Amino acid sequence: MSEINNVLVTGVGGQGILLATDVLADVFLKAGFDAKKSEVHGMAQRGGSVESHVRRSARRVDSPLIPEGCVDALLAFEPLEALRYVHLTHPRAWVIYDPRPIPPLSVSLGQSAYPTQIEQSLKRFTNQILPVSASDIANALGNPRVSNVALLGALQRLMGIDEEIWLAVIRERVPAKAIEVNLAAFKQGQKA
Repeated sequence: MSEINNVLVTGVGGQGILLATDVLADVFLKAGFDAKKSEVHGMAQRGGSVESHVRRSARRVDSPLIPEGCVDALLAFEPLEALRYVHLTHPRAWVIYDPRPIPPLSVSLGQSAYPTQIEQSLKRFTNQILPVSASDIANALGNPRVSNVALLGALQRLMGIDEEIWLAVIRERVPAKAIEVNLAAFKQGQKA
């Protein structure tokens, strides 16, 4: 298992980044770590970029913000957002991302082009790239809103924190009517 202490979670508004951040921070705490998180909402309500920092330590986390070059895992809910923040990683970091693009307004209006060869660009920073089709997992489960939890399932496989802790936190954090579909998304994400 990788030593993942600093996780940057990013995507666009409405993708469940804040819930994923809350789950991750709670998992760290329940696993016996000190944990801190910081959220930058930006233009979240308009589909703009959102980033959240989550840090853990066996001792004490002094700052919730991850310094440049210290991101151990970049969890990106959208490929362009992975490109936007990959410079904060280090050469042994993991980049876990959903390859389904959500074109920004400038692309939709024809003012710019969506980048191509995203995975090759990410590999300039690290070779530990894990595309996870979380959107496809969520759609197959009948709820496109659970792609965030599918990505958390993929992250769990790299972290070594007991699966039962993750499942307990998901049960606590998601609404009762959505627990089963979120647990299924988490399991599918682990398989990815």
